Amino acid sequence: MKKIILSLAVLATVSLTSCKNETKQETETTTTEISNEMAMADISFGVRGNCGMCKSTIEKAANAVAGVSKVNWDVDKKKIEVSFDDTKTDAMAIHNAVAASGYDTDKVLGSEAAYENLPGCCKYDHEMKMNQSGESKE
Repeated sequence: MKKIILSLAVLATVSLTSCKNETKQETETTTTEISNEMAMADISFGVRGNCGMCKSTIEKAANAVAGVSKVNWDVDKKKIEVSFDDTKTDAMAIHNAVAASGYDTDKVLGSEAAYENLPGCCKYDHEMKMNQSGESKE
């Protein structure tokens, strides 16, 4: 019986000693902070159109471009204002998207096929001035 108790005592001492000598492994987590700042750019340019339905189509086309964050087309001024991340897109991509929806811009003529599919109220005069100043039309 003494041998059993002595054996258990020796095992307990060895177990405690080995636990003390083990090196705790510490995990170090490094957090890298990535800047969420975008290189935002603001542009405005003329877009031909007539009505609220035009506004909806023009703004939807511009918003579909990756990186575009804000769009507003003014029906009276025939002017669109766009904010976008210039690391993801550029002004010409926005012009092309609006033109693909059927509307002429300052730099790109609208797609004729898309124009033909616009509702009647949206069929604008291709000679219409893009009155960006907001002054009365002649």
